[in-house]
Amino acid sequence: MGVVALLVALIGALPGVTPSASSDPQVTPRVVTIAVHDTAPFVMTQGSVKSGFTIDILDRISKRTGWTINYLDFGTVADQLEAVTDGPADAAAGGLSITSERSQDFDFSQPTLNAGLQIMVPAGLEKPSQPGLVDFLSLLFSKATLVWLTVTVVGVILPVALIRQIQRRRADPMPAQSPPVPSPPAHSWPVHSWPVRVLAVVWASVGIVFVAYFTATLAANLTVAKFGAKISSPADLFGKRVCTVAGTTSAIYLAELGVDFEAMPRIDDCYAGLQNDSVDAVVYDSPVLRYYLSQDGAGSVAIAGPIFEREDYGIAFRNGSGLRKQFDEALLRMQEDGDYDLIIRKWFGEPADTGH
Repeated sequence: MGVVALLVALIGALPGVTPSASSDPQVTPRVVTIAVHDTAPFVMTQGSVKSGFTIDILDRISKRTGWTINYLDFGTVADQLEAVTDGPADAAAGGLSITSERSQDFDFSQPTLNAGLQIMVPAGLEKPSQPGLVDFLSLLFSKATLVWLTVTVVGVILPVALIRQIQRRRADPMPAQSPPVPSPPAHSWPVHSWPVRVLAVVWASVGIVFVAYFTATLAANLTVAKFGAKISSPADLFGKRVCTVAGTTSAIYLAELGVDFEAMPRIDDCYAGLQNDSVDAVVYDSPVLRYYLSQDGAGSVAIAGPIFEREDYGIAFRNGSGLRKQFDEALLRMQEDGDYDLIIRKWFGEPADTGH
């Protein structure tokens, strides 16, 4: 009997036989239904295969918890969330921002990503424009400028005609017996009466003032054209054609800011607006915009300004769901053992780029 006890003690002391305190807890196999909405780079679907940052996170989580994940596709974020509250889904995942309003209706996980909102514009619009000859001619022949030029021409012709009329009326009568005196050339108009002199002085003064005003106005308009096109912060969005996705935190932010915008069903609709020049700027989640910039939008769009309205992204569970605790524990272990950082690097570069 003593020999058996000794053998048991020795086997228990062997490395790797006794469970480690840091290892994953015992898994509980079960099917978990997740409502998703395709938004690159969080969730992307090609045929029956799903990929993306959130998909990779859930894949690692499922291995640590024993979950078998069943994905349900929805067209909008609102439909996703409704599937959790009233439908068949246990949770909603993707590019879901954690907000105080949403937290009242859902039990959010610990943040899976820290980022925020950002602005995307057509390439070149994020920098001050450099007005050239085309811009100058466009401004020179604008409606307002043509009106001023018309006034200038009229202002030149009328005084000249008036001066010549005064000169003719003031000419001395010629005696009948005197030989004819040749008239001065048409281009030399002798100014020998005070009305002509006064009119000439007034005309010259007005001309100087007008030329100075016109030059200053032209320069000011070119300066405004140069800096007015630049978009680098939310303050530059006023008066611009702005697009975002309906029912998202970016739409709420723009509405609270007082910026007029067009709310589209999908972010791809906003991208199309940038490409066909019907939109000046798109406001949306920074990771989504940056992924599009590195893929389909390379060379045609640009990120304007830094991240603003910082946000956390997470998984929305039903209120009181025990799945949230399992998810959070597995996510914490992923962050501790470096598995999480590998996923971050895969989709967003270095962890510092996303605020971790």
